[in-house]
Amino acid sequence: MCGRFAITLPHDAMARLFDAVPANALPDVPNYNVCPTNLVHAVHTLEGQRRLVAMRWGFLPHWYKTENGGPLLINARAETIAEKPAFKAACRERRCLIPATGFYEWTKDDEGNRLPWYIHPADAEVLVFAGVWQDWERDGVAHRTCAIVTTGANERMSAIHHRQPVTLRPEDWALWLGEAGHGAATLMRAAPDDAMDFYRVDRRVNSNRASGPDLIEPIDA
Repeated sequence: MCGRFAITLPHDAMARLFDAVPANALPDVPNYNVCPTNLVHAVHTLEGQRRLVAMRWGFLPHWYKTENGGPLLINARAETIAEKPAFKAACRERRCLIPATGFYEWTKDDEGNRLPWYIHPADAEVLVFAGVWQDWERDGVAHRTCAIVTTGANERMSAIHHRQPVTLRPEDWALWLGEAGHGAATLMRAAPDDAMDFYRVDRRVNSNRASGPDLIEPIDA
C-alpha cells in the first residue's frame, strides 16, 4: 500500500518532466509528509494535452453524499480495480500519474512500536505512481480526487510490506494516460527488486503533523 509520501521536485521541473501544462494553483513543495486527504500533484491528459494539476488524495465515488460518506479510498488494488464499483470507470477512462520523491512504509519491533522506512528510486530522481481520478461535487463543494494503484510487493519489498505502489517508467506514461491506445492493464505489476532502495528513518514521521527534510534522513536501525 502507500499511505504517506514525499515530493520535493519543483513545479517547473515536474512540468518539464511530464511535458505538461501546470495549473495556476499547485500544492506547495517540498513536502516531506504528504498525507491522505492532502492535495497532491497529478498529471492527466485532457483534450490531447497533459496537465499538471492538484488532486485530493482520497478518491470520492460519485455516490458519496459527503467527503466522509464512506471509506477513505487512498489506494486501489490492481487485482480488483477493473471490477470494483468505485474504480472501474476511472480505471478505463480516468488514469493519472502521481509523482513522488519517495514513500513510507512501517514495520513493527518486538514491542509493537511502528518503525518507519523510506523507500526511494534506486537510479532516478522521482517515482511515478499509477493513479486513477474522479471529479466529485455535492452542495457546491467540488473536488478532483485520486487514488494510487497498488499491487503485491516484489520479493525485496515484501520484507517491509506485502503491498507496494504500481510505479511507471517514462516509456509507460503515454500508455497509462490513454495516449497510446489500449493495454494499460499490463502495467499494473510490481517494479523489479532493484528499482527501489529503502532505509529506516526517525519515528517522528509517525505523526502526520511532522515536517521537514530530516524526515527522510537515514538513521541507524
